[in-house]
Amino acid sequence: MRFADRTTAGIQLAGEVVRLDLDDPLVLGLPRGGIPVAYQVARALDAPLDVIAVRKLGVPSRPELGFGAIGEGGVRILNDDVVRAARLGPRERAAVELTERTALEGRLRAYRADRPPTALTGRTVVIVDDGIATGSTASAACEVARARGAARVVLAVPVAPPGAVAELSGEADDVVCLYMPDYFGSVGQWYTDFSQTSDAEVVELLHDRLATSGGATRSATEGTEAGGPGGGSVDDAQPVGPIAGPVVEREVEMTIDGRGLPGNLTLPDGAPGVVVFAHGSGSSRHSPRNRAVAARLNRAGLGTLLFDLLTPEEERDRANVFDIPLLARRLTLVTAWLGAEHALPVCYFGASTGAAAALLSAAEPHADIKAVVCRGGRPDLAGDALADVRAPTLLIVGGSDTQVLDLNRVAAERMHCERRLDVVPGATHLFEEPGALEAVADLAREWLTEHLSPSAQRARH
Repeated sequence: MRFADRTTAGIQLAGEVVRLDLDDPLVLGLPRGGIPVAYQVARALDAPLDVIAVRKLGVPSRPELGFGAIGEGGVRILNDDVVRAARLGPRERAAVELTERTALEGRLRAYRADRPPTALTGRTVVIVDDGIATGSTASAACEVARARGAARVVLAVPVAPPGAVAELSGEADDVVCLYMPDYFGSVGQWYTDFSQTSDAEVVELLHDRLATSGGATRSATEGTEAGGPGGGSVDDAQPVGPIAGPVVEREVEMTIDGRGLPGNLTLPDGAPGVVVFAHGSGSSRHSPRNRAVAARLNRAGLGTLLFDLLTPEEERDRANVFDIPLLARRLTLVTAWLGAEHALPVCYFGASTGAAAALLSAAEPHADIKAVVCRGGRPDLAGDALADVRAPTLLIVGGSDTQVLDLNRVAAERMHCERRLDVVPGATHLFEEPGALEAVADLAREWLTEHLSPSAQRARH
């Protein structure tokens, strides 16, 4: 059996998927080659179409060996056996994930633009690819779909080796495969035309299906019922309301101390202020946790600026990463740059050591910071400056991050400004537990919007 091209394969595959008589299905294609196939399946089912993107996490010394996979919404799947065998520490795993998550988010932005991901909670999801070789990507896609709340997962492909189909039958509720040759080789050999699918074609097919289905996809920001399946990703959290007007997103480069510091500035129309993020040690503006919180704040209408506190050369000297006065100075200068560019009130969001830098900057005599939020922070590193902070400060710590929690309690006692310590029950330092990061985002949103309100500004002046 040989398929003429992906469109033909999709039409034939759709005929078999229709036989399952699925209730209100959602079709997810694996980019890029899976999208033309998925498009035909979605047409036959009269179902919405979206992408499901996953990235393998490869062992640094052996990239072909995966120790896990990631999906959007902060979903992470780890193979503990491989992690132990490869002796991978948290820092090594985080470095690999940062690289892969940056690539993942870049691809999703290219395909969806500003359209939010479709909610999977409680849905029957049909995952489609143009074929399966080893099955690792398809397996990760099934796990990611379940982690995002899918109630039923169907995997549909035109061609795959019998062994892979047998293994994947344990991952998906149903597997549909048209052809399972004993001698497999590669996916491409079973197509007459297996030319590469372009990003432009992916975008065109997604847009066409969205228009045809009347835009009937349910946004992942529509939330879930209490006690329902899913949760664990910021994108599946309860809604914070749509942004009323257009959003300006642009990459910026600020010349600070004679060095170019890149950043990402997002300004919803009518934003009452800008939240400047100060990341922690070993992180950057690409931090998946800070980006997830920033996206949540953007949906609430707040502007955000994520930037690199240090240049790549400076980061190689580990002493710079923990030089709180240096980081605070950079934050202060970036705030001045932002004030010259946009006359908007400024708040800070600091994580880990970045929290100390945010508090040190906010404590400067001429600082006019409207509010500060610290996530898993080390406010103790701000030292005596804690007593000089005037901005209302929210300290958010995980309940299981006991050492940092104790440090935050002591720091709160040393502060004289309006402050509050909120504990997220069961959360560890990186807030990786299901629902933990959403709790951080919601607490931050409430604190920042409250202190950026006109009444709060009048009260302060």
